[in-house]
Amino acid sequence: MLNQFSRTELLFGKAAMEKLENSRVAVFGIGGVGGYVCEALVRSGVGHFDLIDDDKVCLTNLNRQIIATRKTIGQYKTDVMKERMLEINPKVDVTVHKCFFLPETAEEFHFDQYDYVVDAVDTVTAKISLVMKAQEAGTPIISSMGAGNKLDASRFQVADIYKTKVCPLAKVMRRELKKRGVRKLKVVYSDELPTRPINDMAISCRTNCICPPGAPHKCTERRDIPGSTAFVPSVAGLIIAGEVIKDLTRDVRVTAESVENQQ
Repeated sequence: MLNQFSRTELLFGKAAMEKLENSRVAVFGIGGVGGYVCEALVRSGVGHFDLIDDDKVCLTNLNRQIIATRKTIGQYKTDVMKERMLEINPKVDVTVHKCFFLPETAEEFHFDQYDYVVDAVDTVTAKISLVMKAQEAGTPIISSMGAGNKLDASRFQVADIYKTKVCPLAKVMRRELKKRGVRKLKVVYSDELPTRPINDMAISCRTNCICPPGAPHKCTERRDIPGSTAFVPSVAGLIIAGEVIKDLTRDVRVTAESVENQQ
């Protein structure tokens, strides 16, 4: 019977779609990368989500984040994303967590309940903690490396963290994960050299912060404020979503050739 996921089922098969419908994915960080991860996953039929982010939509998010519009400025990103996902699939189960994931809050999450974890946060401390918790629970995780200060979306690739190069964030992650005995980690990273942002205080959040009232984290707290585009973090998010879908359905996915051979 035709349904909203029929076109996807033509490529993956019924068993894979059932697997996706029953899968639970936790997405940490609902920003330029994480928002597109959620978008692609819900459109692909994933049935259960945990969305983790304590930030609110800001005017400066409009250039790249799929949840950011003039109407959503000042709203919690997790709430906006949940509403959008329900408009795409009214049957989807979405739990929101308005918190900033850190080692101090890690115990609030039960990683063994997730079928997959997506790390789309932008602090090294949080990323390392996510990796450690997911691997302790035996839950697959994929981690986004740096998407800021990049202009060439075609340079993104999927790799093990120890096969990465150029990306400054990946370099730090390699060092810190090696110290902790982590042997492997699937990541999406770019081998493009970062572009240095223009040092213009007139357009910098450093001195002109316009974060919404009540925002838990201000731009002025950040050591560096990266430049960003609409066409780079979105691609990273879509690549991550593709890896999640393929990994979740790897054992049950069928092809046209296999169906024909059974007939």
